[in-house]
Amino acid sequence: MRALLIIPALCGVLLTYNTGLNNAVVFKFTNVICESYNTSWFVFHNCRLKAVNRSKVLLNINGTVLHPAYDIHVHGQVLKRANGYKPWLVDQKLDECQYMRHRSIPVVTIVYGLFKEFSNMNHTCPYIIRIIKDFYLKTELLRLPLPTGDYMLTLRWFFDRKLQFDFNVSFTFVEDILKKN
Repeated sequence: MRALLIIPALCGVLLTYNTGLNNAVVFKFTNVICESYNTSWFVFHNCRLKAVNRSKVLLNINGTVLHPAYDIHVHGQVLKRANGYKPWLVDQKLDECQYMRHRSIPVVTIVYGLFKEFSNMNHTCPYIIRIIKDFYLKTELLRLPLPTGDYMLTLRWFFDRKLQFDFNVSFTFVEDILKKN
């Protein structure tokens, strides 16, 4: 009997979440850290957050690849905060150049879908200038529900199998289903 009551409740929650009827969602950046390990190959010019209002924080990253890069690999992780940041569901290594040609990894496609309209990273290798401008998190672009909590996305970029730079972006996701407008 309980299962019969739980199924409609879950369907209602997912329907509300996916159709955008629930405006009680906080999904915003809290911190960003960018670090270049080889400034003769990659330089960050700008890496900062800009608060526009309470619910919207913009991410701006501007970096230059000083030499054309043809062999780019990325190691990405999503960490969840629980007495420090702990590994969560996503730990993915990928060949960036191959992914931009085929886009065949679903988890990476979800993350890429969040920021592709704010970036010039929409082509295959070689990369020269990488810019993410005025990027903010939109709940309607997130295809999977997240549990409420604080998260960190870490991306480590390797050119020719050598670590060149990484950046860590922390964000918070809070969904209060009972809150009404």
